[in-house]
Amino acid sequence: MALIQSLKLVLAPPHPAGKPFIIGGAAVAVIGGLLLGSWLFWLSAAFTAFCFYFFRDPDRVTPVRSVIVAPADGRVVSVKPMVPPAELGLGPEARWRVAIFLSVADVHVNRAPAAGTVTRIAYRPGKFLNASLDKASEDNERNALAMRLTNGQDLGVVQIAGLIARRIICDVREGDQIGTGERFGIIRFGSRTDLYLPVGLQPLVAEHQLMIGGETVIAELPPPAVVHATPGGAMGSAL
Repeated sequence: MALIQSLKLVLAPPHPAGKPFIIGGAAVAVIGGLLLGSWLFWLSAAFTAFCFYFFRDPDRVTPVRSVIVAPADGRVVSVKPMVPPAELGLGPEARWRVAIFLSVADVHVNRAPAAGTVTRIAYRPGKFLNASLDKASEDNERNALAMRLTNGQDLGVVQIAGLIARRIICDVREGDQIGTGERFGIIRFGSRTDLYLPVGLQPLVAEHQLMIGGETVIAELPPPAVVHATPGGAMGSAL
């Protein structure tokens, strides 16, 4: 069973962003191999196989309770209170930030950490430092998303380019509604994803912990308000 699950992960269909690389590599392998010999065929075939693996996009099983899940696969490199980037519009108050580093071996598809509405998207050009470094959050090219959750709280997700990443893709727009664990973008070839939790929420993960995007629980959301009828017929609410 474990072998079957591993094969499903490795052989998962690729994200659409990878198809130009896969098709191009395969074309070079066939045409170049016929014209220039086997060395180009094997080189191009290896590139195609790598791209197929890198852009894999496996399905994930998202928890059904009120939680915030990991927005990406990878390893947690930082868990600490930080002021969100100004472009997120989340104010000057520090909140818990969970930073996830994605190596080239990780799935690079980004997923929504919770259900809500995208209220802001802001791209900022920058450097391409090693994404495992803490200063990458400030200096590297990034794309920031602010979300208003269904319970009224706000959080932020920041896609950050890495040492060899050269393209951040975001597939949602301001005003879009998105469910917990739904795909919203991808970063090509090594990167980092920072998650800024709603004010007052405590993270349940630690540094060096491995994340599974769309599945690993990072924080528990407070229960929604319960609406009930009062004896006089008016409606009231309680937590």
